[in-house]
Amino acid sequence: MVKYEERLDRVFRALADGTRRALVERLAMGPASVTELAEPHGMSLPAIVQHLKVLEEAGIVTSEKVGRVRTYQLAPDALSVAGEWVGRQRLPAEQRLDRLDVLLAADPGTHRRPDSKES
Repeated sequence: MVKYEERLDRVFRALADGTRRALVERLAMGPASVTELAEPHGMSLPAIVQHLKVLEEAGIVTSEKVGRVRTYQLAPDALSVAGEWVGRQRLPAEQRLDRLDVLLAADPGTHRRPDSKES
């Protein structure tokens, strides 16, 4: 459980930055070089590399160097740990809303707001 929580913390920490989220969005379209990733951000290559390092340490991206070009791509199932966690948080809330919906549908006349007027 500790290893899972550490991985989850690293993923959320990496995604807390808008630039890193933008890099992930770009890499969702396919692999890209550092130069290609830096271009729309108006940042220096070393700054982009630092962001990519955080993403790589979190297991969100992987890289490969061929000659002088380093290419990054999303890691398989990179965001699954975060998606699973978010899904587990949504399920109880959705179940409560479903129960409320059933309750309200069962007898709509007893659940009117005090300020509502009947037609």
